[in-house]
Amino acid sequence: MIRLVLLDIEGTTLPISFVRDVMFPYAAKALPALMQDHTNPTVVAARADIVMDHPGQDPLKVCEDWMKADVKAAPLKTLQGLTWRQGFEDGTLQADLYPDVPPALKAWSEGGLRLAVYSSGSIPSQKLLYGHTAQGDLTPLFEDFFDLSTGGKKDAASYEKITAAVGLPADEILFLSDIGAELDAAQRAGMTVCQLVRERDGTVPHPGVAQAPDLNAVSVQFGLPVA
Repeated sequence: MIRLVLLDIEGTTLPISFVRDVMFPYAAKALPALMQDHTNPTVVAARADIVMDHPGQDPLKVCEDWMKADVKAAPLKTLQGLTWRQGFEDGTLQADLYPDVPPALKAWSEGGLRLAVYSSGSIPSQKLLYGHTAQGDLTPLFEDFFDLSTGGKKDAASYEKITAAVGLPADEILFLSDIGAELDAAQRAGMTVCQLVRERDGTVPHPGVAQAPDLNAVSVQFGLPVA
């Protein structure tokens, strides 16, 4: 029996295009000014981490290279999160979730399922995104948020850590993602898994795992509350 649903974000509950075409360009435009802030301790610490790992290089250039290569580096995620906070809080950004997502999440929560998020985006960024959607603040639906501080999403040990953190048998946790390697890692850790194959994102079906086109289909396939 599934007692907790663990959700990826990009390509699962949020179109990849929103991240690629809206959030990333916004961060890229705002990052140069943010990197000049020597009073914000979070910025100072992130910049110091970059300098430590890339001595002699311009931290901003390192970040720009990371963004171009889609490197999920922790300092970059932290800095992007700061830019997104401003954008979400001033109303410039608003999360464009798939339309099936808010009703399904609410139905699952009201039906007694526990919900959590595991994304490469930082925990503050995850909360910002779900806190500023067209359907309102959805963060109260989630009991836990996990990011790369838990470990890489293609590493089975990360899912073992999450299993321990939520205090459930692994097979009672359903992990939803569009990425095959993530699903494989979660499956190795004993979790139940399902790939979201979103037509809009052009998701390539991954062999060896259950698949669904949206969260409504997930509900039917796994006997979860239906919106």
